[in-house]
Amino acid sequence: MDLQDGARPTLEDVAAHAGVSRSTASRALNGDTYVSARAREKVLASAAALGYSPNQAARSLVTRRTGAVAVVLSEAEATVLDDPYFAIVVRAAFRALADAGSQMLLMFVDSADDVPRTVRFLDGGHVDGALVFASHQKDPLPAAVQQLRLPVVFGGPAGNLTSGVHAVDFDNRAGAAAAVEHLIASGRKQIAMVSGPPDHRAAADRLTGWRSALTAHKIRGTRLFEQGDFTIEGGRSAMAKLLARKPDLDAVFAASDLMAAGAIRELEAAGRRIPDDVAVIGFDDNPVLAPVMKPPLSSVHQDPRLQVRRMVETLTALLAGEEVTPARHMLGVSLTLRESG
Repeated sequence: MDLQDGARPTLEDVAAHAGVSRSTASRALNGDTYVSARAREKVLASAAALGYSPNQAARSLVTRRTGAVAVVLSEAEATVLDDPYFAIVVRAAFRALADAGSQMLLMFVDSADDVPRTVRFLDGGHVDGALVFASHQKDPLPAAVQQLRLPVVFGGPAGNLTSGVHAVDFDNRAGAAAAVEHLIASGRKQIAMVSGPPDHRAAADRLTGWRSALTAHKIRGTRLFEQGDFTIEGGRSAMAKLLARKPDLDAVFAASDLMAAGAIRELEAAGRRIPDDVAVIGFDDNPVLAPVMKPPLSSVHQDPRLQVRRMVETLTALLAGEEVTPARHMLGVSLTLRESG
């Protein structure tokens, strides 16, 4: 068949070219299982030959799909924009979703006041599913989105939710313990910690891992920690308090690379040499930060790209109607050693 110059091929054109009914062409293009393999091949070949591109709005009415997935970051805006970890998460999510044929829609939940608006949007049919990063234990967002009909996969802990959720997390306790084990093996005796916010589940797990390693080796000092806020300045402030409490400390484990950077600044300002006087190990092994610090930072390595890919795989299976048992999948971490520790 011939189309007029500049005319956009329609579904009827594809059906006529393939020699099938309009309804059969529609089912074939939308992946319906009630179409024979031979008919599907003819329809797809005709669509390719005519250059047919389905109207997304019309397709959505049939499939009830938008082709979009929300990536929801439930953190204060300043934290998201300043932390290189989230930059990696966003880039990885864009790539993984694009590879899966979905468009990414990025949403920020700056405070609890944003939760109702976010939930209304997610429940409004604008997206097919959501990848949610909500690590604070008192965050109301996880419980709110769990009530939606929308498929949701969490990155890290899901607030206070402990069952019925799909989540992909890192073994934060094991990572912290590995850092402390290395410091002990290298002869360090006074191992302090710059921890994260107490309501942050990953930070709490890293604090637990630090304590458990000290206890396992019968080393005193399980209260030798100060809380930071996952920022450079927070790490520096916590380090100043630790030095005031324990001037002869000889090692520091920080719950993030940013806080480790702040701790190193404070140690150097106090005249301590890294690692001669004080060894420092961070957490994240951020590729744009840890290797270029002076000295290069030893850090617990985790790969947010792997986490996001697993999350997208789970969400894709849920959208396809597969039976996926809710579970918290734990990803392993490792210790990357550099000059600081």
